[in-house]
Amino acid sequence: MASLTDVVKQIASQINAIVYPGGTGQQSIAGIPLRIYPGWPVPNELEADLVAGKAHISIYPHGKDAKTSRYIGRTWVPLTSPVHTVVMTVQGAVVTLSGTISRQNLLINLNGTHYVYAMQLSDTLTSAATALASMIPGATSVGTVIALTGAHSVFARVGGFGSAYMETKRQAQAVMITIWANSPEARDAVASPIDSALSDSNVINFTDGSSGIIHSSGSLMTDQLQKADLYRMDLFYTIDYATTQTQQATEVIAPVLNIVNAQSGQILKTLNP
Repeated sequence: MASLTDVVKQIASQINAIVYPGGTGQQSIAGIPLRIYPGWPVPNELEADLVAGKAHISIYPHGKDAKTSRYIGRTWVPLTSPVHTVVMTVQGAVVTLSGTISRQNLLINLNGTHYVYAMQLSDTLTSAATALASMIPGATSVGTVIALTGAHSVFARVGGFGSAYMETKRQAQAVMITIWANSPEARDAVASPIDSALSDSNVINFTDGSSGIIHSSGSLMTDQLQKADLYRMDLFYTIDYATTQTQQATEVIAPVLNIVNAQSGQILKTLNP
């Protein structure tokens, strides 16, 4: 789930990418060393860094969040796709396994009936073939090859595991990006590229797969502490982000179709498509 901590960390990461376009091992876009972090500055560290010619960029929540919706449809959205590392090749009445072991479901459909084996991480391809063959009447296996008997219709499928997320609510949080510098020139050299880049963005992505909406809410310049060589600018942004739930999503490989009498409700036929 995306939390307020995720929001400020993501903004800090994006600001790092803006002010260090060549990487943090290269000079910043402002030409001076920068410290970028979520939270509020530690006074003595800030003072020492300003004397040394460094500037700070802090990211801090500004005020209470506001609910923007209760639900966003409450539907599950695919996040990661299932991964298949096993290949099942069908030639007539023979099924051959190849590839590498991982958590997957292996299916053989013989004459309209599904047989599914849940592969274990302790399996080998041979042991998986043995386990799957043991579930099928009349089937035998040698190594990774499964031989079927009485087969007139055969197909095989591999099903993996992905993930999905669902938004349970959304909220808008004001965030204050503060530039602390020892001169107006240094402050402006830091603030301008940050504000230009962020104000040009509409979407902000989070590690749980969800997306937020980011927009500028104004700025404030403060020179009241110029006698202490402290020049400050606050950039205000509002982030509309989601609280989410995440779950494992199992790929469907063995669907069942029931044909029902509309009047009696009795099942007339069951198919394994």
